Amino acid sequence: MPFSSLNLFPALLSAVADRDYLAPTAIQLAAIPAILQGRDVVASAQTGSGKTAAFALPLLQQISAKPAVPRGAIRPTSALVLVPTRELAAQVGETIVGLSAHLTRRVKVAVVFGGVSINPQMMNLRGGTDIVVATPGRLLDLIDHNAISISTLSTLVLDEADRLLDLGFGDELQRILRLLPETRQTLFFSATFPPAIEKLAATMLLAPLRIEFAQTTDTQPDIVQRAIEVDATRRTQLLRHFLQNPQWSRVLVFVATKHAAEIVAEKLRKYSIKAEPFHGELSQGKRQQVLHDFKAKALQVMVATDVAARGIDITQLPVVVNFDLPRSAVDYTHRIGRTGRAGEPGLAVSFVSASSEAHFRLIEKRQNFRVAREQIVGFEPTEAAVPGDPNGGVKGLRLSKKDKLREAAALAETAALAARR
Repeated sequence: MPFSSLNLFPALLSAVADRDYLAPTAIQLAAIPAILQGRDVVASAQTGSGKTAAFALPLLQQISAKPAVPRGAIRPTSALVLVPTRELAAQVGETIVGLSAHLTRRVKVAVVFGGVSINPQMMNLRGGTDIVVATPGRLLDLIDHNAISISTLSTLVLDEADRLLDLGFGDELQRILRLLPETRQTLFFSATFPPAIEKLAATMLLAPLRIEFAQTTDTQPDIVQRAIEVDATRRTQLLRHFLQNPQWSRVLVFVATKHAAEIVAEKLRKYSIKAEPFHGELSQGKRQQVLHDFKAKALQVMVATDVAARGIDITQLPVVVNFDLPRSAVDYTHRIGRTGRAGEPGLAVSFVSASSEAHFRLIEKRQNFRVAREQIVGFEPTEAAVPGDPNGGVKGLRLSKKDKLREAAALAETAALAARR
């Protein structure tokens, strides 16, 4: 079914063609007509399924159908898109601007997030804006500075809604909700909907259309998953071995902490591998530069914390590596979802040591899949789980001093990331 069947304006169809969208995805086919009808929507689909265009196209049509703002008048804010990270804010804003390129009525889009000076964002908001794409903390800062009002809002979008709560934005969301008009259209988009988000949706949405697409053989991304058994101390050496393969031309490597990101990237650079860390405590300018270089193929490896697991769209990324296993099955899904996007094949490799085997089995159980274990010649593991250990090598409930330090480091990074929003 073509995009022309969705009753979109010709200008939007032209923009779709410019971006080489050949046909609507399943989430777009279901969501666009409902949003154009003014319905609240709760939409869940796997990463890379086209969720951004699913809400951006009807938003642009609704706004462009309104009378033009008289010259010199302040534009009332019509739509607010809340996102959890700076990178996702920039990406969503870029998509909306691109899709609005052929509209006769100019639609002004403001993208605002923390970690950078607030003054240029305040200047950009002078005269108002049609659509705001924002992280919650910076939006509230701008409201406190009287740089923007959301009292005229007609549509609210929560993109990656579960991540908004994961990063501790619950209080900010409640403050924002109190400032919104009661009568509005509300859209929830995310890959997963845990109980906390379901509860929030129940209080915010009115008779919503629920759209949910479980992964099937036909819809799931084309991602080959591999689990390589290796001693924890030899993971960097094994990664260097794999990076000699020409097919590993660009690799996104996930680690647990910012410290690990810095260390692994530094070790790779010592062997003339172009690698850079990517985490929440880097300046916004540095993060943008690293991401730009990685997308432009100037870097072979980006070593990232889970700040890169959501929302970042990297075209034709061939390989994702779980150097450290993620904390949860949901995070595993989002990590490997950075590859195998837009119909392209992808490879997801997880390094599994004796101490992490039980955790990987738990991920497999919760995801209802099994990945065959492999060993690479020359990197066969020598460590083994403690015989009879019911946790399969995973420590019990009482954390060691080292584990406590690692957990504190991870929590500190999450807090720092949230503070920068």
